[in-house]
Amino acid sequence: MVQQQVILKVVKENIKSNQMEQEEKKSKGLGDTIEKFTTATGIKKVVETVAKVTGKDCGCKGRKDALNRVFPYQDKK
Repeated sequence: MVQQQVILKVVKENIKSNQMEQEEKKSKGLGDTIEKFTTATGIKKVVETVAKVTGKDCGCKGRKDALNRVFPYQDKK
């Protein structure tokens, strides 16, 4: 009986943790979505490598933030 309660507690904590991670991963706007796309396709890694080699910032964060401000997603609650 005690083992079942412990297992149930661990499962509930895992579910809560996963839900919190999903909330953090939700795109706030177009900039976040583009970042997810470029990460998934490998474009972001290439850009970061070129930026490192050239010693110049790619400006990705600033662009992402600007796109999120200009094109935010509506929060459905």
